[in-house]
Amino acid sequence: MLCAQELATLARDELKQLAEEGRQVEGLAEALKVALAAGPDEDLLRAWFKLAERSASRPNWPYKEPSSLEQIRELRPDGPRYLGRPQNWQQKLLGAWLGRCVGCMMGKPVEGRTKEEIRAYLDAAGMKWLNDYLPVVHRRPQGYPPPDSPLLRENITRSVRDDDTDYTVLALHIAQQHGPDFSAADVAAEWLDHLPYHRVYTAERCAYRNLVAGIEPPQSARVLNPYREWIGAQIRADLWGYWAAGWPEKAAELAFRDACISHTGNGIYGAMFAAALISASFVTQSPRQAIEAAMAQIPATSRLYQALGRCLEWAEKARNWTSTFAKIKRHYGGYHPVHTINNACIVAMGLLHSRGDFLRAVAIAVQAGWDTDCNGATVGSAMGAMLGPEAIPHHLVAPLNDTLETGLAGFG
Repeated sequence: MLCAQELATLARDELKQLAEEGRQVEGLAEALKVALAAGPDEDLLRAWFKLAERSASRPNWPYKEPSSLEQIRELRPDGPRYLGRPQNWQQKLLGAWLGRCVGCMMGKPVEGRTKEEIRAYLDAAGMKWLNDYLPVVHRRPQGYPPPDSPLLRENITRSVRDDDTDYTVLALHIAQQHGPDFSAADVAAEWLDHLPYHRVYTAERCAYRNLVAGIEPPQSARVLNPYREWIGAQIRADLWGYWAAGWPEKAAELAFRDACISHTGNGIYGAMFAAALISASFVTQSPRQAIEAAMAQIPATSRLYQALGRCLEWAEKARNWTSTFAKIKRHYGGYHPVHTINNACIVAMGLLHSRGDFLRAVAIAVQAGWDTDCNGATVGSAMGAMLGPEAIPHHLVAPLNDTLETGLAGFG
């Protein structure tokens, strides 16, 4: 049971989410003020959520963003659905997995920091460019990891626990246990068996709470869950891209079954895009080709599709990644730092400005800020699948000692 203060936080975030979805929120904003001024009042807040469920779309809202697979596929643009079997699949899979772990570890020490804060950290570390893990420094800027952090270069002995890799391991277990016809209900059951509640966040925590209360997918994504378009489903998508390597349509479908437990709309599309991106990276020759193949699996009528299309244009014309990022920030910086849309743009930007270099791609994705461990991991996964493990610098792989720590019950 949620207390009044928790409901108040969810309601404030729900109001913003509804506005971003193109819903009419003026009356809801006034009603929320009343509920909050009364204590906040739990009964008034629960009544407010029921009112919010019935809010209408704004007139002339230009986007169509369904949450069912059938409707999503109806709104896809033309594009490749199957690209062919990858050559050297096992080696490329190793590259993708190592790339994910390396990218996550590079981004984790600066998670949630801004581009400017990360630049200050690099200056303190004497690094002109993020070409290694952050080192221990004695005069630390505010927020810099402490000297004993296992995320700093001198202390790294493994890939430390992170939800970005927890979900990949759990997805592998789902694949092994249930096969290619797994359902959203199967994924939900695996969550309850293996994911500790305090190891899930935002949309996943809301969905988890709903599952425990007996609310099944896809409704589990909708009840008291204002984070349904944040990045959580996107970070769970990599294994589906590995499993359906060279088949972006199938990778997107598998990701949909996972994502619909906790996400709707663009939150689902982010997962489908990431899975298809990685799937395509196993067989395409350039990041742009992989991005375009992945975009073909999501609705052309969505905000995410529009944002990614703009990124393609901006990167093609830009002199450097910082110019592209300035446009991303100007247009999409109003979203929460862990929203799907702005972070998917960072992923695309890192790939498009990579010049075919693994380390450069990950470094750009991390140095831009926002959800740095997630974006570093996704970019690392895609570039590793495209280039293979030999493209990942040894000085980034060796410190991990072929060891991954997880927070999953039964997979320590």
